[in-house]
Amino acid sequence: MSKPRVIKDFENLAVEIQEQIKLAYPDGFEDNLIRFVNAEGKYVSALPFETDDKYYMVRMTVAKAKEIIEDDEDYDEDGMLRAEVKELYEDRYDSDDSDEDEDESSGRSHDEVGDDDDDDDDDDDY
Repeated sequence: MSKPRVIKDFENLAVEIQEQIKLAYPDGFEDNLIRFVNAEGKYVSALPFETDDKYYMVRMTVAKAKEIIEDDEDYDEDGMLRAEVKELYEDRYDSDDSDEDEDESSGRSHDEVGDDDDDDDDDDDY
């Protein structure tokens, strides 16, 4: 059976998922966005992210991706995840895989996470 696929805005994700996305994309989001056609036939840009339980397409434009990083204190002025924050999140999510660098660039996560408790109306399967 395949994983549920969810389209959701970054702000509406559980904090734990947001933190794991930051670990997967420590150098920001904008260069990792993909475009696809949603169920309504509209083009959408999104950041792909996979957990053990779900496959997320995190909706955001390039401008929104830049804004999220600029406004987030976890990232430095160069748009890089701060070393102390990265270490904290790695400890928190037991991210001690030796091939972690390869996984970060692909946006894949080996970390086990709980269900996304945010049952708002913008969960869209695609």
